[in-house]
Amino acid sequence: MSSIETTGAFGTSSAADVSTRQASGEGRPGRSAATPTYAALDLGTNNCRLLIARPSREGFRIVDAFSRIVRLGEGLGQTGNLCDAAIDRTLAALAVCRNKIDAKGVTRARLIATEACRQANNGPAFIDRVADEIGIDLEIVDRETEAHLAAAGCASLADPRASGIVLFDIGGGSSEIVWLGPEGNPRYDDGSMRERVRVWTSMQLGVVTLAERFGGRDVSPQDFRDMVDHVAEQLAEFAGRAAAEPRCDRFHLLGTSGTVTTLAGVHLGLPRYERRRVDGLWMSDEEVTGAMNRLRGMSYTDRAANGCIGPERADLVLAGCAILEAIREAFPADRIRIADRGLREGILMQLMRADGVWGGGYQSGHFR
Repeated sequence: MSSIETTGAFGTSSAADVSTRQASGEGRPGRSAATPTYAALDLGTNNCRLLIARPSREGFRIVDAFSRIVRLGEGLGQTGNLCDAAIDRTLAALAVCRNKIDAKGVTRARLIATEACRQANNGPAFIDRVADEIGIDLEIVDRETEAHLAAAGCASLADPRASGIVLFDIGGGSSEIVWLGPEGNPRYDDGSMRERVRVWTSMQLGVVTLAERFGGRDVSPQDFRDMVDHVAEQLAEFAGRAAAEPRCDRFHLLGTSGTVTTLAGVHLGLPRYERRRVDGLWMSDEEVTGAMNRLRGMSYTDRAANGCIGPERADLVLAGCAILEAIREAFPADRIRIADRGLREGILMQLMRADGVWGGGYQSGHFR
C-alpha cells in the first residue's frame, strides 16, 4: 500500500491510497474510475469495525459494513502483550475486512488501530504480521487523533443551540472525552471543527481493562462504586480544565459507544438491537438512570440472553456503565443524545473532504 500525505480534519495525517495489492478496483467491470469508494477501519481493544462508502450529494452512502468483537486487548493489562488467541481472532476478522474492501473496489482508505496496539509491546510486530498475512497496512493513531475523529463523526448530533456539550467515546482500552463548543461552519470544515474542540482527554481505561481489573460477570454495588471512583480519579484533571467552559440551559452529553447504544436498546425494550431507533435518540437523565439500574439488576445470564447485549459483551457492559456514571457525576446534564456513529464516520468525512467530494451531510441510507 502506498502512502500519501493529506491534510485531514485536525492537521496533517497519514492516509492511504489502496494499491493493486489492496483492492484498487482498477479495471473492475462496472466500476467507474470516476466513482471513488472509501473505507474506514477501526481496530480497537474490543472490536474490529469497517465501513465502506461512496460520496453522494448529501454526503456519503454506506455500501458495506462489518463489525466483530475480537477482544484484541484481552489480558494486555496483565502481560503487556497481545496474546496468540486474540491475535488469531483479529487476523480472521481483518481477513473478512480485506475481502470486503477488495469486493467493493475501494480506492481510498484509512485503516487505524488504537489503544491495544498503542500499549502492547508486540503491537508493532502485530502490525507487520497483518501487512504480511492479510495484505493491509494498519496505522496506529495517537490518542488526540482518535478523540478528534470520534468528535467529527458524531458532532452533527449535538444540539446546535447549546454553547457547549461533553462528547465521549467509551472504548475497550481507552475512553475519549471532548468538550465541544458551539457549531461554526455547518459543513464541518477543518477550521471550524478544530475550533469546536475546546478541551479533550483520553483516559487509559475502557470496558475491557476496567472489567479485567474489577470483574464484569458478577458486579456487586460496592464493585460498581469502586469502578466509578477509579474512573473519576482519571477524569478529574479533564473536569478541572473544562470547568471554565461556558454552559447554558441546553448543555447535554453526547455519547458514542456500545455502552450508550446498549442502554438505549434496554430503555426502548428492544428484543434485538435496531440502529435506526437508537442513533440520534434523546434520553433524559432519569431514563438513563432507569436503564442503568435495569442492567445492574440483571444477572450475567440475563445480560448474555438480552438481544441488545449478547454473550460476547455481557461481562463488559457494567464496566461501561461505570465509566458513563463517572462522566455523569462530573458533568451533570438533564439529557444525553445517543450516537451509533463516530470514529469511522469521522475518517470517511476526512478522506472525502481531502478529495473535494464531501457533501457536508449524511446519506439517509445509513444515517437519519
